[in-house]
Amino acid sequence: MNDTKENTMQSQAKFWDKIAEKYANDAIRDMDAYTYTLECTRSYLKPQDTVLEIGCGTGSTALLLAESTATYHGTDISSATIAIARRKVAATSLPNLSFERYPTLEGIFAHDNLDAMLALNLLHLVPDVPATLTAAHGALKRGGLLITKTPCLASSSFKIKLMLKLIPLAQFFGKAPFVQSFSVAAYDQMIEAAGFEIVESGNHPVDPPARYVVARKI
Repeated sequence: MNDTKENTMQSQAKFWDKIAEKYANDAIRDMDAYTYTLECTRSYLKPQDTVLEIGCGTGSTALLLAESTATYHGTDISSATIAIARRKVAATSLPNLSFERYPTLEGIFAHDNLDAMLALNLLHLVPDVPATLTAAHGALKRGGLLITKTPCLASSSFKIKLMLKLIPLAQFFGKAPFVQSFSVAAYDQMIEAAGFEIVESGNHPVDPPARYVVARKI
């Protein structure tokens, strides 16, 4: 990893460590969209599956999906969010669910022979999306599923795009993480270029479009 990407990842870890407790207590902004994609994702998981969720945050979604799988691993770049996720799972009876602190790529490289990999509201925050998708392809079994939900900010409305111009200033003061802006079409193309076939897609919500994609390794 070059110095620029390494610095970006270090900055990301510091940002999420700092806001972890607040993030854990924040309400979901669009519950209808969250519930819809949660149930879609659950419908693709099987009781015998081994699943990895990268960028799992504080583990809220993992706790809801793990019972539908045989083994569910969650990884995140932030040690603070992982600590919260571990506290949550300790209060449950889910022996198949575990959480580990890893940067995105390292978390993928630590696992293989996966039936499914999830990246929910993550890939616009990583410095190298194609490399992440390629690593996901390598970690999945043939026919395995990559399930992602990713804001595609370049396809947002004019009003949202104006708001995005404030992000560099917020980043300067440590109030925002690194964020990439790409279109829905460009995102779909990156997934297909990594060796996946898209089997389901949609925007939930529509603006800014959070692109939900289920893709099969071919």
